[in-house]
Amino acid sequence: MTADPRRMEEGLVHKPTVLDHHHKVDGGDGINNEKEERPSAVEDHHKAGEQQPVVPTKSKRVATLDAFRGLTIVKIPKINDTIKKITLRTLKLLFWGILLQGGYSHAPDDLSYGVDMKKIRWCGILQQRIALVYFIVALIETLTTKRRPAVLQPGHFSIFTAYRWQWIGGFVAFVIYMITTYALYVPDWSFVVHDHHVAKRYTVKCGMRGHLGPACNAVGHVDRQVWGVNHLYSSPVWSRLKACTLSYPNSGPLREGAPTWCRAPFEPEGLLSTISAILSGTIGIHYGHVLIHFKGHSERLKQWVSMALGLLIIAIILHFTDAIPINKQLYSFSYVCFTAGAAGIVFSGLYILIDVWGWRTPFLFLEWIGMNAMLVFVLGAQGILAGFVNGWYYKNPDNTLVNWIQTHVFINVWHSERLGTLLYVIFAEITFWGVVAGILHKLGIYWKLKTAEGILGLEDGTRFTGNGPFNRRHFQILSKYASAKTFKYPIQ
Repeated sequence: MTADPRRMEEGLVHKPTVLDHHHKVDGGDGINNEKEERPSAVEDHHKAGEQQPVVPTKSKRVATLDAFRGLTIVKIPKINDTIKKITLRTLKLLFWGILLQGGYSHAPDDLSYGVDMKKIRWCGILQQRIALVYFIVALIETLTTKRRPAVLQPGHFSIFTAYRWQWIGGFVAFVIYMITTYALYVPDWSFVVHDHHVAKRYTVKCGMRGHLGPACNAVGHVDRQVWGVNHLYSSPVWSRLKACTLSYPNSGPLREGAPTWCRAPFEPEGLLSTISAILSGTIGIHYGHVLIHFKGHSERLKQWVSMALGLLIIAIILHFTDAIPINKQLYSFSYVCFTAGAAGIVFSGLYILIDVWGWRTPFLFLEWIGMNAMLVFVLGAQGILAGFVNGWYYKNPDNTLVNWIQTHVFINVWHSERLGTLLYVIFAEITFWGVVAGILHKLGIYWKLKTAEGILGLEDGTRFTGNGPFNRRHFQILSKYASAKTFKYPIQ
C-alpha cells in the first residue's frame, strides 16, 4: 500500500512503506506504484562524493486511501524497533481514550469538569478498542513479515494463504469470542442507582448461558467481572428500547414497571467485544494487502468486491435466520461481517470514482479530514471545540453559541427537529471540519499519534529525522546517502 506520512495517523501500522530489493512493484491499469530506482550515474556521484540529488519520476497516488482512511502496511527492516513503536503508539491511544472517554471532559453540553475515579470508564467508544486491535494486528503483521512469500502464487485465493498467520489470528479471536459468548455462565447480578442522593439497588435475574439480550449476555458479564459495574457506561442504548421507554427510539423517561436492566450500566466497547473486533482489523488489513500485491484496477476491485459481497451475504443469512443477529453492542460475528462488507463496498466505490474515473476534487474534503483524523476526532467528534465554545455562554449554560446556531439556523428554519439536526450535522459539523482540515493541510499542520520525529534507518547507519511530512525534498536529501539497493521509497 502506498503510504504517505502526511496522510496517515490513524492507520493500523504507522510507518512509511520501505520496500526491499526482493519486491518488484510495477504499475498497472494507470496506477503507477513503482519503486524509485536511482540511476547508476547517481551511485557514481555518491562514490565521488558529489552531492547531486535525484528527482524521482512523478507517479499517480491512490487517493482513495486518504478519503477512506485505509490501512497501511510496512516491510520491516528492524523488528524490535517496530515492536517498540507499536507498543508506544498503543499506549498513546489508550491514554487519549481514557482521557476523553473516561469522563475528564464532559463536553459539549455538560460543562462539568473532572472525573470520579470510582466511576471512570476504562473502556471507550473508540480509542481503547482501536489501541488493542491495532496492537494485536500490527504485532502479527510485524512478526510474520519474513514468513510470507514476496510474490504471490497464481490464483484468486493465493493472497489468503500468503497471509495465513493474519487469518489464523483473526480466527483465534473469533473462536474465543464465540465460545465465551455461548458457553460462559452468567449468574444473577446487581447494581446501584443514585437518584437525588438516594441509593437504590436493583437485581437482574439471569442464571443462563448463550443469552444475547440486554440483561444476561456474556459480553456484559466479562466487563462487570474485569472492570467492575461502576466503571461501565451508565446510559447504554438498551434504555431506548420499547420495553424501557415510551420515547422509543429516542431516550426518555422509563416506563412504569420497566425491567430492571433498563437502568443498568453496560459498556458497548468492552473487553470481549474488542476481541471480536480483532477480526474486523484482520479483514481491514486484508484490503490493504490487496492494494500491495495487485496493481490493476480490475484485479483490485475483483478482490475487494468479492470479499465484501461474501461478508454481506454471510451477515444477512445469520441475521435473518436468527442464528447470530446483527448487534453492535455485542459486536456479534454478523455485525463484523456486515460492517466489514459494507466498508469494502464503499471503499471500492470511492476507488472507482477517485482513482479510476479521476473524480478527486469532490472528495477532497474527505481526504483532508483523513489527513487530520485524530484532530477532527478529538476536537469534533468528542466535542472538545464545541465544549470550549459553549464555555462562553450568556446568563445560563444552555444559552450558548452552538445551541443557538443549531436551534435558530437549522431547526427553527425548517420547522423540524429531525431535519434540522441532520442539516446541522452535514453543514455545521462535516462541512465545517472539512474546511478546517483543508486549511490545516494547506498550512502543513497534522496531528499524529506517532513520535515527533519519523526515523528511517539505512544500512550504512545513516538516519533521517524530520518533523514535517515526508516529501520530495526529503527523498532528494536521502538519495545522497542511500544506495538504490538499501533504500527505495515510492514517492507519489
